[in-house]
Amino acid sequence: MERLYLREEHAIFRRSLRKFLKKEAYPYFEQWESEQQVPRSFWKKAGEQGFLCPWADEIYGAVQADFGYSVVINEEFERVGTAMVGLGLHNDIVMPYIASLGTKSQKSVWLPGAISGNLISAIAMTEPGAGSDLAAIRTTAVRDGNDYILNGEKTFITNGYSADLVVVVCKTDTQAKPAHKGISLIVVEADTPGFSKGKKLQKVGQHANDTCELIFEDVRVPARNLVGAEGKGFYYLMENLQQERLLVAIQSVASTEIMLDLTIDYVKQRKAFGQNISRFQNTQFKLAELKTECQIGRTFVDRLIEDHVSGKDVVTEVSMAKWWTTDLAKKVAAECMQLHGGYGYMEEYEIARRFRDTAVSSIYAGSNEIMKVIIAKNMGL
Repeated sequence: MERLYLREEHAIFRRSLRKFLKKEAYPYFEQWESEQQVPRSFWKKAGEQGFLCPWADEIYGAVQADFGYSVVINEEFERVGTAMVGLGLHNDIVMPYIASLGTKSQKSVWLPGAISGNLISAIAMTEPGAGSDLAAIRTTAVRDGNDYILNGEKTFITNGYSADLVVVVCKTDTQAKPAHKGISLIVVEADTPGFSKGKKLQKVGQHANDTCELIFEDVRVPARNLVGAEGKGFYYLMENLQQERLLVAIQSVASTEIMLDLTIDYVKQRKAFGQNISRFQNTQFKLAELKTECQIGRTFVDRLIEDHVSGKDVVTEVSMAKWWTTDLAKKVAAECMQLHGGYGYMEEYEIARRFRDTAVSSIYAGSNEIMKVIIAKNMGL
């Protein structure tokens, strides 16, 4: 079906990106998985080619591209592997906070490096004792003259090990009632005394996506690193979560399509009982069902992208898409692994990695249970 928000220039951009990734990413992805990190050299090459934060203003070195380019980038990174998600987070989740809320000085300092690939970003929300319930975070930032003093710990931070700057979700007012009114966003740079990074976390999947704990021990940060207004952090997060969760849905739909294509190719080649297993009715029915559900997901997500681009509030629908497409991706991964038979359980086959990588999608960016809570609340329940 036609994707109305994508035009010929997007197709040209996709071909250029795919050519770049074929040369600079696909041959090295297994090595990155082993090293648990996408190397800084790749970030810089991606920046040189205009694949980082292309939406930013020209004065910072970007081209003010529309959201369709972000869709293309995230889909093509997903084709390489779900563990490329850190680049999408940098592009379309972290740096938009700086671009939309930052001062002129903040933008001039941080955006050029983010666009060139010389600066890698992360956002630190989750803590050992606080996940989807952001109001329960315990990291504090106490004002001390022209500085803030940060103390606390964050965990499961994508790009955390590589990050040059981190947008830290913290409490600048621990007495605020309700608690979420005391939350602020403060940027901490990697070389700030008292800020340290834990070792890379050993995850079930998405191995090339470097993830770690971040520790803040009396970290003195200039007050000028406050992003937006003090006490408004929770509201900023809520405003931006629509795009974050839409990106997860975009990646999940792309993932289902990739896994389906891999499996269709496999069953056409694999023989059993004297014929290709694609000839078995069970195989045909399974793949027909999955293809139908993938197309439903694609159609729904594409419609939401159009609404998002036009500035509509589609929080409820994006919450629906996030839980449904991630659950679908896990279903497709399991069914496609089954159709691969014993080979599907072997690491040499891509479906095994896809199976591992998909598992966490229903947890991050707000668990699917939280998505259903949001939907129910907006239904008036």
